[in-house]
Amino acid sequence: MIDETVEEILDMQTHSSSVVAVKAAEALADLTEREFVTVEEYIRDLERNSSALRRANPSHASLFNTQRQIVELVTEAEPESVDEAKKLTLAAIDEVVSQVEKAKDRAAANAADSLEDGMTILTHDYSSTVLEAVEQAAKDGNHLTVYVTEARPRYLGRKTARVLSGIDRVETHLMVDSAAGHFLPECDAVFFGMDCIVGDLFYNRVGTFPISATAAQVDVPVVVVGSRAKIIEDGFVFENEIRSGSEVMLEPAEGFKLENPAYDATPIRLIESVITDHGTQQF
Repeated sequence: MIDETVEEILDMQTHSSSVVAVKAAEALADLTEREFVTVEEYIRDLERNSSALRRANPSHASLFNTQRQIVELVTEAEPESVDEAKKLTLAAIDEVVSQVEKAKDRAAANAADSLEDGMTILTHDYSSTVLEAVEQAAKDGNHLTVYVTEARPRYLGRKTARVLSGIDRVETHLMVDSAAGHFLPECDAVFFGMDCIVGDLFYNRVGTFPISATAAQVDVPVVVVGSRAKIIEDGFVFENEIRSGSEVMLEPAEGFKLENPAYDATPIRLIESVITDHGTQQF
């Protein structure tokens, strides 16, 4: 299960960083089904597999934090037997998964409170937290219009549009990424999910920066939604992921180089507010 989860993360089969963190945490339970002679052997395998999961996407702060927390909860308890180490691992997995899911739900609920009846918003990429916020706002009786970018080259926005189209009271529009500037003047706000915020930079799916800069130009507020744990103060260095050029173009690139970064960095000064499970922070 661990190897399969690593491959799934590498292939970006799971897009939401919160979902990635949960799946990776749950994958470590596979270790409790294996045989180990000593506690030291078990801990080495736990650390090795946790490291492999983190390396599968070093840009995901939530993945980094949850994996580190699981390993620390087990090692700092200093288990005296393999069975005790396994029980500690399962308890640690349950704890971090609960933390991620509760934080995501609270952040979504806080974001839903800011979505008023008749609002028009624009979103980019695929954020399960933003989707949950929109769904909750609609359930509360609010009618919303949502413009969704395709989020090339992986077309993650198409997945977002399909989910939104199934929510009552939500009118969904899908567009190419480069059309964002055309539709932004019609919007009351931009809502992004959050990969992470490190210092004065907001890291998210590539395309976030130009949308944020255009939104600032036309005076449309940009709102970021996600768990407070994704705002990093120390211990994490963001590493962009440069993906295969075949995602951009299938034919051979003759005489030019294909560039395919997965994320970009948006200066935090372009963000009006960040809504987390702890509340709203204005900038």
